[in-house]
Amino acid sequence: MTPVISLNFIDYMILAAYVVITIVVGYALKKYMKTSEDFFLSGRSLPSWITSLAFLSANLGALEVIGMVANSAKYGILTVHFYWIGAIPAMIFLGLFMMPFYYSTRIRSVPEYLKLRYNEATRGLNAFSFAIMTLLMSGISMYAMALLFELTLGWSLTSSIFLSALVVLIYVFFGGLSSSIYNEVIQFFLIWLGLLPVVYIGLHAVGGFEGLVQRVPPSFLHAWQHMGSASDNPMGVDWMGMVLGLGFVLSFGYWTTDFLVVQRAMASENLSAARRTPLIASFPKMLVPIIVVIPGLLAVALLPQFKVVQGGATPDYNSALILLFAHYLPNGVLGLAITGLLASFMSGMAGNVTAFNTVWTYDIYGSYIKKDMPDEHYLKMGKYTTVFGVIASIGTAYIVSSFPNLMDYMQLIFTFFNAPLFATFLLGMFWRKTTPWGGFFGLLSGILAAAFHYLLYQMHVIHYPSEMAANFYQAWWAWCTDFVVTIIVSTFTLKKEESALVGLVYGLTPKPHNSERFFRKPVFWGVLSLVLMVLLNIIFW
Repeated sequence: MTPVISLNFIDYMILAAYVVITIVVGYALKKYMKTSEDFFLSGRSLPSWITSLAFLSANLGALEVIGMVANSAKYGILTVHFYWIGAIPAMIFLGLFMMPFYYSTRIRSVPEYLKLRYNEATRGLNAFSFAIMTLLMSGISMYAMALLFELTLGWSLTSSIFLSALVVLIYVFFGGLSSSIYNEVIQFFLIWLGLLPVVYIGLHAVGGFEGLVQRVPPSFLHAWQHMGSASDNPMGVDWMGMVLGLGFVLSFGYWTTDFLVVQRAMASENLSAARRTPLIASFPKMLVPIIVVIPGLLAVALLPQFKVVQGGATPDYNSALILLFAHYLPNGVLGLAITGLLASFMSGMAGNVTAFNTVWTYDIYGSYIKKDMPDEHYLKMGKYTTVFGVIASIGTAYIVSSFPNLMDYMQLIFTFFNAPLFATFLLGMFWRKTTPWGGFFGLLSGILAAAFHYLLYQMHVIHYPSEMAANFYQAWWAWCTDFVVTIIVSTFTLKKEESALVGLVYGLTPKPHNSERFFRKPVFWGVLSLVLMVLLNIIFW
């Protein structure tokens, strides 16, 4: 394939320097990987500013960059909902209410909490489903990296996939979660340095914000004004579908139960730092639309292949950012931008691989295959699992190629796994009468409900204006099914003694005492973040 971007020597040197630094960081941390907790949870020793940036960067991978720019080119400024209503409230809820459960119980994974609150069956169901989800999501990051190499270097998709897999494998294999976290911090700054130039140069080319407003459809410019009816906006979702499907179910399901992000907070040095991790991360999260939403709008304004044409062929939205690079960035700056993209993809893939190897080793292998083995045995298994996870991700990367929009595919995955899981967690943490088998059958029914809804949608039995609208409503029905079935089954099955639920249920758990000054307390940061989020929604109404 003929590359659409021409890199020169300086660009290649920037790329090579980043890859070398990434591998060196991973190898340098090898000597600290003495126990399985060191490898999987960084020894629970990292400060909150490190874990906060890693928390954000783990979600700043292919989904956030290629996927969200594609989303913006397809749906316009409605994409900000994935950051504001679709992230901030859930991140605040995680920091204020759920991290005390995760951190204080000293669990090593989210499925392990489900074992303590419910039973082994619930833990097993979640562990296996989460393992599948992380491999599918890792494939998204790998495919996006391969697409980058294909468009910039002219390499085949297969060659690009194998190269990207090799780099991530090396640094995660040696340094475990610590390697992933420290590289995620580096990647966070690289992503911003790499993507801000295309925003600046693109806005200059289009004539500033005034010129941008004149060149994109009016429905692309407001976050809520066109949400009264699904037919009034390009996403095909009304305000109720947005609030319930994205703002409540998908958002809370991802940010509060997905072990990929929770794992970063669990690596903190103490409970207060663990609670502050998602709260501090929420502030830069609000600003991420600058580097993903604006480029998507610029693609619509500047590139003819992304003009909105009724009845025309579906554009390849996933290539929007790469094409902007090709048209508007000079060499040197181009190398930095490509490096920022590469960093974001490696961040997403590494995050999923480290989450997969932890859940597989602790919740599947250590629970059902070989129990009570020495810690050194599980450390070795974690490294072997890293190799397997990367190889399996190569296979799932090819599934992604059939979807024109990475974000549609990503949200579809969340509807199967995260949406019903949030109902299981919500009832388990806040309703002491939820029973072990209520949790199991509720979670199973939620997953099956999502599968049944997807089947009906694919058979055209039910219809939605867009794939994203289908995802939002599928998430809502999966959550409702789990919630209702859990309550019904809990009514007729034996519940646990309250003494066994101390530390696991909100009403039975002592509130954490915090003697820190007010500006260090999680509540302060949570309230401040929520106020800023509301203001942003009003400004861009």
